[in-house]
Amino acid sequence: MRNNFDPIFIVIAVLGICLLLSGCAKTTTAATEAPLVRTKVVQLTGGGESASYSGEVRGRYESQLAFQVGGKIIGRKVELGSIVKPGDILLEIDPQDIKETVAIHSAQVYSAESQLELAKNDLNRYRKLYEDHAISRAQLDQYQNAYDVAVAAVRQASAQYSQGVNQLDYSKLVADKPGVISAIAAETGQVVSAGQPVITLVQDGEREIEIHVPENRIEELRKAQQIKVSFWALPGLVTAGEVREISPIADKVSRTFKVRIHLTNPSPEIKLGMTASVQVVDQQNQKNAYIPLSALYQTDNTPGVWAVTNGSVHLRPVQIGAFGDNQVQVLAGLQDGDVIVTAGIHKLQEGQTVRLAGDAP
Repeated sequence: MRNNFDPIFIVIAVLGICLLLSGCAKTTTAATEAPLVRTKVVQLTGGGESASYSGEVRGRYESQLAFQVGGKIIGRKVELGSIVKPGDILLEIDPQDIKETVAIHSAQVYSAESQLELAKNDLNRYRKLYEDHAISRAQLDQYQNAYDVAVAAVRQASAQYSQGVNQLDYSKLVADKPGVISAIAAETGQVVSAGQPVITLVQDGEREIEIHVPENRIEELRKAQQIKVSFWALPGLVTAGEVREISPIADKVSRTFKVRIHLTNPSPEIKLGMTASVQVVDQQNQKNAYIPLSALYQTDNTPGVWAVTNGSVHLRPVQIGAFGDNQVQVLAGLQDGDVIVTAGIHKLQEGQTVRLAGDAP
């Protein structure tokens, strides 16, 4: 009996395998042409309040006060929170060395004045001798020059004495404006150098809120139509504010920009150091939407999203705003109820048919 298969059966088997492989290929192609995508329905909301920042009540003018001479601090007249007036003494340093210097300059003044008096008398005597033709003009000029030098020496010694007296006055740190002491950086017994800040004085008057804003919110803050400020310690109190100053340099650690918000009509209840909340209102009060970052598709410099229409996707350019919490604000380009793709966007092509898996969570 022969073990070889009949050629007819072999041909039939080959045809069957080919048909099976062809069916699999068609199934794979169909699946490729209509991928399953996750979507989200766009919901537009009104503009209104767009951001909130925590801040602290600060003074409009904060002066870092320092001694104009160096020395050892021997007295402190103020405490944190002390209210001071112009002329009040804040700190004192040991003036003993300065007094000695003043005494030296005072003695130099007396010496220079004595030399001046002698030069003046000599000049008068030799001027009479010159008038009597007893001496030459050259000899008179010598005494005239000696007198001029003595006058200059008196001026120099007097200036040094005045400088020493001023330094003696500088041994007392005096408030130049009315205000409140907000910081003290030196204590009794400490040796400080000239120009070293030792006291912070917050001047009376305007109050501001200091906040720190990320770089992607700076332009939004510049264009804010309305800024509202509330206070944790003063429930129910809300006051208007306006941007006065934006730092041009970001903080090296937090990479945020310091912003000062001027209070247009502050209440007397607002005290330095209070915690404040600053709400920024959109300028145009336009409707916008927040979509997942995964839905944003970038082509060149134009951001866009894949919108699903009648079962196919189309790339739609959008105008974006603020970023945060894995979301991006869309200011223009979408309508309420639009369906957009939120996952797998980089595998899609214009006009491609897709299958919807439902809204993203």
